[in-house]
Amino acid sequence: MATLLTPIEGAEQFDEKPCRIALAGFGTVGSSVARLLQSRAEPALQLTHIYNRGISRKKVDWVATGVEWTERFDDLLSSEVDVIVELMGGLEPAHQLVRRALQSRKSVVTANKQLMAQYGPELLALAGDNDQFLGFGACVAGGIPVLLGLQDGLAGDTLTRIRGILNGTCNHILTRMEKAEVAFADALAEAQRAGFAEADPTDDVDGLDAAAKLAILARVAFNVDLAPNQVACRSIGEIGLIDFAYAHELDSTIRQISTAQWQDGCVYANVGPALVPNDSPLAKVSGNQNLVVTSGEFGGDTSFGGNGAGGDPTAVAVVSDLVQAARHRCSGAVALPPRMAQPCRVTNDIATAHYLRFVVRDRPGILAALTEALSRRGINVDAVLQKPNYPKSALPFVITLEPCPERHLRAALAEIAAFDFLLQPPLSMPMME
Repeated sequence: MATLLTPIEGAEQFDEKPCRIALAGFGTVGSSVARLLQSRAEPALQLTHIYNRGISRKKVDWVATGVEWTERFDDLLSSEVDVIVELMGGLEPAHQLVRRALQSRKSVVTANKQLMAQYGPELLALAGDNDQFLGFGACVAGGIPVLLGLQDGLAGDTLTRIRGILNGTCNHILTRMEKAEVAFADALAEAQRAGFAEADPTDDVDGLDAAAKLAILARVAFNVDLAPNQVACRSIGEIGLIDFAYAHELDSTIRQISTAQWQDGCVYANVGPALVPNDSPLAKVSGNQNLVVTSGEFGGDTSFGGNGAGGDPTAVAVVSDLVQAARHRCSGAVALPPRMAQPCRVTNDIATAHYLRFVVRDRPGILAALTEALSRRGINVDAVLQKPNYPKSALPFVITLEPCPERHLRAALAEIAAFDFLLQPPLSMPMME
C-alpha cells in the first residue's frame, strides 16, 4: 500500500545505487525483515542501520558486519538512509518518529496498524508534501496483499462492503473451542501458552485490534475518514460451547467478523462474534488464518486469504512495500497528492437477522414474555431452539429473529434484562446471510 505514483517522462527505471534501509525496532518482525533482506539475491535493497533501545541486548551475529547498530534515532535521520522501516508499535514515540522521518525526506514503511488507523491521513499528506513514499501494506492481514489489492487491483470497481476475519488470535481461539470442545478460558490459556495470544488479550478478544484494521481498510476502500473508536466492538469472551452446539443446529459456525458497509453516504462498521453459514468461505477459515472478502458494484465478491500473523508473513509484506519504495526512488517518480478521506456518518444500526441465547430458571410464561418484549419493537421471531437434557434450573435455549434494526433489538434487550428468570445476560449475535 503506498502513495500513488506517476513516472517522470524519460526517467531511468533503475539506479546503480541500492536502496538503503534502516530498521526502527528489532523485535519479532524486525528480525524477520532483517533475515529476509539478507536472504534476497539482488542487491537493490540494502540493510544499513538498525535502531533499537537497549541495543546491546538486541545485537546478533548473523546480521552483516557492515550494518550500523544505534540507540539514537537521529543517527538514521542524519545518514544516507533512503527508507526507515518503523516496527516499534504503539502510537508514541512511533508517531513523532515517523513524522520526523518524512519531514527529513526519508521514505517510511510501517507495520503499525494503530499508528495508521489513528494518524493515517495526516502521515499520507505529510509524505505527499515531501515527495516521499509511505507504505503500510503490513498493517492489515500480515502477508496478505489486501491493501494493495484494494488500491490497485480493484481500483476500477465501486466497493460497497468489506467483511472478514482480521484477527488470527480470536480465530484460533474460536476454532479450538469448536474442534476440541474446550471452554473459552481454556482455549485462551492454550493460545497464550503457544504464543498465539498476548498476556493481556483484551485488544484481540474485545475486537479493538480488528477495529483498527477495519478502519484502515474502510479508508482505502471507501475513501472515508473512519476512526477505530467509531467501530462498534463486541467481545468473543461470552461465547460458550452451547453456542457452537446451537450454531451447528443452524448449519453455521461462529467467527469474529469485521464488517464495513458503505450505503447512502453512511458507513456501517462492526466487529464481533457472528453466526456464519457453513457454506461461507469465512466459515472455513481455521487457526490464525485471515480472510477478507470485498463486494463491488460491478466485480462482485473478491477474496484475499492466507497467513495473517507472525513475524515471517508480516516481514513479507514489509519487504514488498520496500520494493515499491525502491521503485519510487529509482524511477524518478513523483508522488501524487493522496486522496483526502471524506468525513462520513458512522452507524451500527443495520437490519440483520439475529441469534439470541438465554439461560433461565425454567417456568411457565418465559417464552411469552420474551416474544411480547420483542413484538413491541416490531421484531418477529423466526425460530425457537431448545436442546434436551439440560437442567430446568439453568436452561439454555435460543431464539432466532428475522432481520430487524439494531436499535430496536437493543431496546428490547434492555427491557428483557430486567426479567427475573434470567440467570445471565442474553447473548446476541448477528446471523450472516
